[in-house]
Amino acid sequence: MDKENLRIGYVPISNTLESPGDRRRFVAYAQARNLKFTLAIPEERYDLVVLSQMADISVWCDYPHGKVVYDFIDSYLAIPRTNIRQWLRGLVKYAVGRHRRLRFDYRGSLHNICRRADAVICSTKEQAGDIKPFCQNVHLVLDLQKSVVNRVKEDYCSGLPFNLVWEGLPSNITQLNQIKDVLKNLDKHRPLILNIVTDPERSRLLGRFGWIFGRIYSVDLARKVFDSVKLHIWDESTWSDIIRNCDLAVIPIDLSDPFACGKPENKLLLFWRMGMPVVASATPVYLRAMEAVGSEDFACEGEKEWLTAIERMMDDETLRHDVGQAGKEYADSFYSEEVLLARWDAMFSSIGFSFNKDV
Repeated sequence: MDKENLRIGYVPISNTLESPGDRRRFVAYAQARNLKFTLAIPEERYDLVVLSQMADISVWCDYPHGKVVYDFIDSYLAIPRTNIRQWLRGLVKYAVGRHRRLRFDYRGSLHNICRRADAVICSTKEQAGDIKPFCQNVHLVLDLQKSVVNRVKEDYCSGLPFNLVWEGLPSNITQLNQIKDVLKNLDKHRPLILNIVTDPERSRLLGRFGWIFGRIYSVDLARKVFDSVKLHIWDESTWSDIIRNCDLAVIPIDLSDPFACGKPENKLLLFWRMGMPVVASATPVYLRAMEAVGSEDFACEGEKEWLTAIERMMDDETLRHDVGQAGKEYADSFYSEEVLLARWDAMFSSIGFSFNKDV
């Protein structure tokens, strides 16, 4: 069937389609391939439905029409069934209205939606291994990031203070606790500023019910980690310039947390596309990527490695340049827009749709 005559539905993360999980994934692909789609509801008939992780999997697992693609980008299957938050997740999603049906076994619900899906998209090799017992048609596709990288770092000299930068959601600021003591030790010998690029606040609990539970302010969270913090409000028109004008990017992650450890290398690639040197925790995906560019010394397991890695970067302008440029070359070569669009093409082709504009 010609793509102009297909009825394609999409269940987004945000109905405005402004969430990065929309704009850097299916929405970006649809724009690149000139696909028309509507926001999907389970009662309607579609030839193809693409589900984000915000989709109500308690309902869509029984969808009787068309082909279903599940964009399953986070490592929920890596979380043990005995984990209390995992155990409560299905109940909470029902209680706040995100799921129509009460399913106490959230992990089981994930198994069911993967079984229903004609194709599942994931973001790491480890995640693919967890999904394949329930769906053999699994495709690894990372974020499309071209639209958010406006400029590339050109000047690698640094002054005083030395500027570190972290970027992410307010809910992930607590990951900076992994280098809390490292930052304090470094600051004794050379002044540091920790630049935080994020949203200014978030609800304390349960998203849209924040008016009940109150708000948490990002700068307050960050200052529990380090005193010299500068908050930058995340804005697509400015954030790239803010980051590239800093000296070094950091991505600390709690290596004991299977969910956090299962995150893909999207953030690392985003920094590298800007030519930024990066020091990160040694998660499986970060370590593999850094080994590929010869910067595995900057994938850190403990505080001692973090301290050594940042000190080396602070002391060596040439090193910062070489690591940043090697990362950029790797990201541009192996994760270019064309490569990532081709992965989406291959996924859709596997279920009978040809959307490549060159075909």
